[in-house]
Amino acid sequence: MAVRTLTPVEKAAAVVIALGAENASQVYKYLHEDEIEVLSLEISKMSTLPAEDMKEIIEDFYGLCVTQKVMTEGGIEYARDVLEKAFGQQQALSLMERVSKSLRTKAFNFIRKADYKSLMNIIQNEHPQTVALLLSYARADQASMIIQELPKDKRIDVVERIAKLDRASPEIINLVERELEKKFAAIVSVDLMEIGGLNYVADIMNHVDRSTEKNIFDELNNKDPQLAEDVRKLMFVFEDITFLDNMSIQRFIREVDTKDLAVALKAANPDVSAVIFQNMSKRMQETIRTDIEYLHNVRLRDVEEAQQKIVSIIRRLEEEGELVISKGGKDDIIV
Repeated sequence: MAVRTLTPVEKAAAVVIALGAENASQVYKYLHEDEIEVLSLEISKMSTLPAEDMKEIIEDFYGLCVTQKVMTEGGIEYARDVLEKAFGQQQALSLMERVSKSLRTKAFNFIRKADYKSLMNIIQNEHPQTVALLLSYARADQASMIIQELPKDKRIDVVERIAKLDRASPEIINLVERELEKKFAAIVSVDLMEIGGLNYVADIMNHVDRSTEKNIFDELNNKDPQLAEDVRKLMFVFEDITFLDNMSIQRFIREVDTKDLAVALKAANPDVSAVIFQNMSKRMQETIRTDIEYLHNVRLRDVEEAQQKIVSIIRRLEEEGELVISKGGKDDIIV
């Protein structure tokens, strides 16, 4: 369906259009200037959508609104019970995951907008626990770049502390913010929110390069084998493509550059290669196989980079609700 190819911004634009000018103007009051600019530009470019696509977008938006309401007013268990009855187990899990990300506390919001080099200069001399707390509020791609540049002994310490974070009280957050006020020039009030944890470490590890990933896991295996295993179980790696359903594989293939796909499959696990080829047209199979045949003296680093690009595309599509990542044939959502 056409709706599957729309970006989140395009879907937001469709919702605003559906609301009508008067209601849309009320929504705009709650948006930042940059958000209004992006949204307005998208609305001006948007052509007419088929009725079925518009219906699906509105239903998805309604589901997210209901999910946010029951999660904030009734808690996680109450929300899960209500949503499963309303939408079914799988859709309920998907909605809760998407809303959970949007409900992440706004504390340190400025961190997520900063470039990682600036953050690195500010936090490199901080205590590992402070670094862990701050990185728990950063974007996973920011955190992964910073962790890659930390000294090896401090890197492992920070990763362990992020994994073992669960909740932080407003008092602790405010204390850290006061200590860093002169550097960040910002104080943000917060509510008790879930931060860090195993899922977040897995997300970070999915963004770091293979060399850093291997180094961290080698160290964790020595210091805390159970923690290393728990994180590894939550990660999505290139080899886990075999656990995706056919529709999901066909979806990400459409997004991948054929050159990257050929390099990635040059030294791929036979099972991964087989499941990817099974979801291609015969013509595309022939093209990719020919490209692979003519690839010579390919560095392992190039293969790993191509595979990481594909993993990043898969995770982006999962975050946008275009596919569901599962492992081992289970219904668990990998976050």
